[in-house]
Amino acid sequence: MRFVDFLRSTVMLSAGAATALALVTVLAVGTSSEEHLLPIVVGWWVIAAPIGLRLGRRAETNPPIARLLADAKASTALPENHPSAILVNRLWPLLLFTLIAGGLAFLAPQVPGIAAGFAIIWALAWRRQDAAVAAIEERDGAFFYVMRTSPVRPMELERTPGFKALRPERVNGAVT
Repeated sequence: MRFVDFLRSTVMLSAGAATALALVTVLAVGTSSEEHLLPIVVGWWVIAAPIGLRLGRRAETNPPIARLLADAKASTALPENHPSAILVNRLWPLLLFTLIAGGLAFLAPQVPGIAAGFAIIWALAWRRQDAAVAAIEERDGAFFYVMRTSPVRPMELERTPGFKALRPERVNGAVT
């Protein structure tokens, strides 16, 4: 699976987890006698959005992603493509987080509400990383792929040859 696609999927799945947790929160608060929690939780979501937007405002790669790209192993062959296995293998903490927080909804409705806020922050903070990695791939003429590793080991990338974008250079406003 290409690393750019993995990053996009991570953002979308995090946003989906936030949506699911928000829905579970609203349902749990509606069936309990704690309606006073809903404005507080919605306030947390409203606060979480600018936090995530601020964390994800940079157009360049985050330092951990930059290290991951720098440490990528070079290869001339394309790796095996198992996107669903890689997503489950690498994003199992998000799945576990969502299931546990959602499962606690009927014992404590505020738990999935708080968890939804953190999922909102996570999705918004990582929203631009795929574009930064795509720009690096285009500049260097390489593609980065997520390698299948143990779910508890750090992620590893594989670098394969790609197509380099040749663009005319601008010198003092003139194209050369």
